[in-house]
Amino acid sequence: MTEYEPVIGLEVHAQLITNSKMYCSCPADYQSAEPNSHVCPVCLGLPGTLPVINREAIKKIIMTGLALNCGIAEQTKFDRKNYPYPDLMKGYQISQFDLPICHDGYLDIEVDGETRRIGIERVHMEEDVAKLFHRTEAGSGKGYSLVDVNRAGVPLMEMVGRPDIRTAEEARQYLISYRSILQYLGVSTGSMEEGSFRCDANVSIRPKGVSEFGTKVEVKNMNSFRAVFRAIEFEIDRQTKVLNQGGRIVQETRGWVEATGETISLRSKEEANDYRFFPEPDLPPLTVAPSWVAEIAALLPELPTERRARFEDKLGLSPYNAGQLTASPRLADYYESVLEHYTKANGASDTIAKSAANWTITELGRLSNEAHVAIEESPLTPEHLAELISLIDKQTIGSSQAKTAVESMFNTGKSASATVDELGLAQITDSDAIGDAANEAISANPSAVADYMAGKETAAKFLVGQVMKVTRGKANPSIVSELIVEQLEALK
Repeated sequence: MTEYEPVIGLEVHAQLITNSKMYCSCPADYQSAEPNSHVCPVCLGLPGTLPVINREAIKKIIMTGLALNCGIAEQTKFDRKNYPYPDLMKGYQISQFDLPICHDGYLDIEVDGETRRIGIERVHMEEDVAKLFHRTEAGSGKGYSLVDVNRAGVPLMEMVGRPDIRTAEEARQYLISYRSILQYLGVSTGSMEEGSFRCDANVSIRPKGVSEFGTKVEVKNMNSFRAVFRAIEFEIDRQTKVLNQGGRIVQETRGWVEATGETISLRSKEEANDYRFFPEPDLPPLTVAPSWVAEIAALLPELPTERRARFEDKLGLSPYNAGQLTASPRLADYYESVLEHYTKANGASDTIAKSAANWTITELGRLSNEAHVAIEESPLTPEHLAELISLIDKQTIGSSQAKTAVESMFNTGKSASATVDELGLAQITDSDAIGDAANEAISANPSAVADYMAGKETAAKFLVGQVMKVTRGKANPSIVSELIVEQLEALK
């Protein structure tokens, strides 16, 4: 059996966050609008209308290009991409062909502890198309389609990656990293579920050691990172089986079917699409001044890789925790807000960075997943989580009580101190009360006492557990341990 190597390249479309559309003044926020309410003669493609370039969209694509280590073209232009489809109002799409704004960049990703550099061929500007809604007539069962033009003309940025990806996991990490950059820059929501972040995968395989590319298959209709991973895995396996059985790969476009976990053929594809590109006559060539690019570069925020490095180097977090916290800018902001509130109330601490990371990722992450809300959108505020950690550090509550408290705080939005008082979670620190419980545990467990006298120090831990059980975990563990050992030693 021939051993094959996958060759994968991704094309990613991201809607840019702007007030107006790419070439007209219609509002770009179409998600909650009534169908065909955000339209005008320009985005409807009516004869005689003239487009005008959205400067903010150009600024945001330049920001993205700089973050992806791209070169920024001083001279760029727009082109007409011609193809017939009902969602294309003008009968063509204003895009870019031979002179994209951003070119020759790269994105570093980490997979299995190794860094891989994936080349980026170009990032160019275009416009989104209208949205089709396919319906079936109730009585006759005949199919028909409705067109909502609200989305037509929304600024759409396409990033074309080079075929440097070799596994489905690399593809997933590449998309996660790219979306994270877009969110840090604030240029796109990056939501695959809402359609503002879309990916097409070009997948082929070739015998290992061979430099020539195999026949490429384009995979569409993937609306989650998991779907991209599964679709690429399926396609690699499908193509491998076809070749090993003596067949040939057909160049085509295939669609991912989530319900069945497979790709299906949508249409055959020629060697190249003849889009009959030609320069857009209604838009002049665009000159991008280096001074403007320098101004934009100075506005770039701290990016995910930089923030992750800071969390590791300055805060001492593990690579895993730093990566988890910096995957989303809002999550990283939430975490840093916890640190800020804790330090403001208690002063500097050597343990708060790791403690806050653990509580944020583990307990708050679990509760957020169960409630299907983002951590940063939970009712539990950073200030309240910082207060909870402070109560743990002061030994007002133990870790088990803290877990009970955080769940209640997540559901009610109440502060840590109010929750601890309301639920009666404060630790028992009174030595007399704990001493009585320790004495009862020793009296009730003579075999454990005998084991301790015989030199088995683990017997003391068993007795500590019995005291914690009696006090329902509310006794201070260190005081319990001290008193158990003290009373056992007194029996010798």
